[in-house]
Amino acid sequence: MIIHTIVSGPFQTNAYVISCPATLQAAIIDPAPGSAPAIIDYLTKNHLLASKILLTHSHWDHIADVAPLKNKYKIPVYVHLLDANNVENPGSDGLPCWIDIEGTKPDHYVKAGEKVPVGNATFEVIETPGHTPGGICFYSQEEQLLFSGDTLFKGTIGNLSFPTARPSLMWGSLSKLARLPPDTRVLPGHGEATTIGAEEWLERAEEFFGN
Repeated sequence: MIIHTIVSGPFQTNAYVISCPATLQAAIIDPAPGSAPAIIDYLTKNHLLASKILLTHSHWDHIADVAPLKNKYKIPVYVHLLDANNVENPGSDGLPCWIDIEGTKPDHYVKAGEKVPVGNATFEVIETPGHTPGGICFYSQEEQLLFSGDTLFKGTIGNLSFPTARPSLMWGSLSKLARLPPDTRVLPGHGEATTIGAEEWLERAEEFFGN
């Protein structure tokens, strides 16, 4: 699996293009504001076939370029049902936003344990509510890789003060991630990569980040 990271938008959001070198199938993860031109350029130069858009959650800094990419490639958008309305109606989550975002209807509502193929690789959906009600992570055991969205960052967690945050659910979500293999590489929605093993505090997250 080849991973290409594009950092864009006012919050330096990580958008990802993941691709299978054997099949040239690709998926787009969390297309942030202003990321679409760079994503299109990367797909074109590497002769990749975009097959789907995967969303870890629906905050506007992770979905702003969903519509133009969906319209260009005619590909489905995957998101959890509890975050779907904000993809179709950006701003419905009450999070302040100062840019215009075109809404689009999601095509597929993912569930816990669901397997999402990207070429020859497969990613399992892990439900991780807390930062948003429908927050999810995409995990590949074979690739030893986790796309954590805004659930887990290097040394910290996603903001729990936003309007639709569910702080009481975050601790269980982080406990799920703590049980993944320690050498699992974590690619978050913002900032640099880490590993599960490096985040030794995960099982005690509430002690550090709870009110």
